[in-house]
Formats: sequence, structure tokens, C-alpha cells
Amino acid sequence: MEKISKNDIIKVTVTGVQKYGAFVNTMNGDYEGLIHISEISYGFVKNVNDYLKVGDKIYTEVVDVDENNNHLKLSIKDIDYKRDGAKLKRMAETKSGFTPLKDNLDIWINKKIKEITDKM
Repeated sequence: MEKISKNDIIKVTVTGVQKYGAFVNTMNGDYEGLIHISEISYGFVKNVNDYLKVGDKIYTEVVDVDENNNHLKLSIKDIDYKRDGAKLKRMAETKSGFTPLKDNLDIWINKKIKEITDKM
């Protein structure tokens, strides 16, 4: 049996899809796992079937390993799960949030209004 550790990227086959996530088996059949709906995307997931179908062979990242029961908790939200399992680059969040929009919105609106009225 191949040893699987937390943070490993492994290839699995989707064996079942439910409202709360997708069940998978490792390619060698040694482990079963669950990709919980919260581990599919950072955005809202309305339907797991929009991302995964039974029979799909995908890459997953190991979140946790239960060696006693050969169960895995898995995630696909940080990797290219359909192609090669490579880590995806996420845009870093800024500490300023919407503040620049709030600070500049009136300026941008007035500038655009002036631009339009000057053309008239």
C-alpha cells in the first residue's frame, strides 16, 4: 500500500456525487475519500455536478489522512484538478478592501460626467 500524507497531490476517480460533496477512490484502490462541497471552490457551489461527475479522473490535494480506516479528506480548490494538479496562484487580498473604490467613486463619476457634457 502506497503511503499518502497531508498536502500530497494524488490522482483519484470520482465514484459518487452527493449534495454535500464527491466520493473518490485512489487509483490503486487503497484509499477512499471525500471532497466536501466546501473544498471544491472558494466561490459558492450550487451543484457539485457542475464540477465533478462519476468516473472523472482528477487530481486532489490531501487535507487529512485516516490511516486506520484508509479514508482521506480531500480538496480541489487550490489546484488545477482537471489537468495536472499544479497549485493555482490566487490573487492576494488587499487590506484596503473597497476603500479605494469608496474614496474615488465620486471623482470618477464627476470626471465622466464632465467628459460627456464637454462632447455635447
